[in-house]
Amino acid sequence: MTKLSVNINKIATLRNARGGDIPNVVEAAINAERFGAQGITVHPRPDERHIRYSDVYDLKKIVSTEFNIEGYPNEEFIKLVLEVKPHQVTLVPDPPDALTSNAGWDTIKNHDFLKQVIKKFHTSGIRTSIFIETNIENIKYAKETGTDRVELYTEPYATDYPENKDKAIDSFVKAANYANQIGLGINAGHDLSLENLEFFIKKIPFLKEVSIGHALISDSLYFGFENTIQMYLKKIHNGLN
Repeated sequence: MTKLSVNINKIATLRNARGGDIPNVVEAAINAERFGAQGITVHPRPDERHIRYSDVYDLKKIVSTEFNIEGYPNEEFIKLVLEVKPHQVTLVPDPPDALTSNAGWDTIKNHDFLKQVIKKFHTSGIRTSIFIETNIENIKYAKETGTDRVELYTEPYATDYPENKDKAIDSFVKAANYANQIGLGINAGHDLSLENLEFFIKKIPFLKEVSIGHALISDSLYFGFENTIQMYLKKIHNGLN
């Protein structure tokens, strides 16, 4: 079964726009789990423009499913993850000023760096995932870093899906099959939505996890938070059946 991890960054963005503590990110995480989410994802950035480092510590106390922390592994981020000890850390090559994640790792160029960082997390018993595109060579070298999983960067799929879904999914199927063959677990995320999720799951049925934030939180404005999570879970179920 592919797990649904709800990224609650946008809850924090809304809170920060007004100040104060409404909406409350801890309450949002509790409710997401209560409504069926099988994981909670956050992506703290150095400027704390959405999720704050303090949020991560607060969330660690209450997340009862799976806690996934995404981010660029600078010294501050590494320290945070080692102190919080989430179930999973997803390494993303975001520069500090990036609006959102927009590329995967070059695992050839960054091989030694990633290997060292992953070793630190493994020493603390934290599962690792590398945010990556569908380039087969990068997936090959990801395996050599010692990572447990890769997270496929799915924005290109989401962009091309409306025009030609079979063409859009093709490189992802090839990449996922290769990753699976060499023993890497596979996650996916970025711009997955109610429109394109079911087809993605159907074509890549051995996905461990999808991390969805922007579309899911936006849909909840129309459909309600509980109903939206159930709608996404149904898309996953349909894709696997």
